[in-house]
Amino acid sequence: MLTQAYDYLEECRQLRKILNNFSNKDWNRPTQFKDWTANDVIGHLHLFDVAADKTLNSADELQAFLADINAETKQGKTLVDYTSEWMGCQGEALLERWFSFAEKLADRYSKQTPSRRVEWGGPSMSVRSCISARQMETWSHGQALFDLAGANREESDRLYNIAIMGINTFGWTYISRKLDIPEIQPHVKITAPSGAIWEWNEGHQGLVSGSAVEFCQVVTQTRNVLDTNLHMVGDVANQWMQNAQCFAGPAEPPPKPGSRFSLEPKLKETSD
Repeated sequence: MLTQAYDYLEECRQLRKILNNFSNKDWNRPTQFKDWTANDVIGHLHLFDVAADKTLNSADELQAFLADINAETKQGKTLVDYTSEWMGCQGEALLERWFSFAEKLADRYSKQTPSRRVEWGGPSMSVRSCISARQMETWSHGQALFDLAGANREESDRLYNIAIMGINTFGWTYISRKLDIPEIQPHVKITAPSGAIWEWNEGHQGLVSGSAVEFCQVVTQTRNVLDTNLHMVGDVANQWMQNAQCFAGPAEPPPKPGSRFSLEPKLKETSD
């Protein structure tokens, strides 16, 4: 059984908990992430969950799905607008559609051979990596909604899947910025939600240490490193954490210091 599939589903469950309390107005409130609303975030997650399902069927089915998206966006339509039209629903109906599909996706991935290769928009990846990427995106985009609600997520050591993606994409941070990859990756020593210590590259020069949650926030660009208590030693460690990017696509700058944070709880208003 592919345990990462269950970690992905638990990430969805945690996000669903706060969305269950959203009013109609809350679903349309802008977040600190590009002013996306909850409708935008959940629609985006569902769009690429569907892509993750299609790639299990065949590379051709995935590529046809992505080609439709690319054709629309090349004509000037934003991905948010395309997704909204494609979904055709909002609010509670969108929540039910997203979560019920997530349950089916998790079940389907749980039965796959972890090392099986599947296609994606960039290089192919293992099934394990693909569903871990869905967890990572659910966790990172979900942060904007937890911040909007002024709520804390129930973290657990399922976060390891995201932390390891941050470690494995050290080189990508530099490649995407057309920079030379440092020869030595810094030692990383972070504390998991359970209190366990996770370490990589022990004995290497440089150090990144602190909370695993904050490390994952930085590599997924939901927090600027200056807004965390992470401790860095060495030029490479500092440069990496200032630019870390564990997701694919062109280089993206991290959020500006002080621009992403948890708001005071506001989502107790009466529904429209």
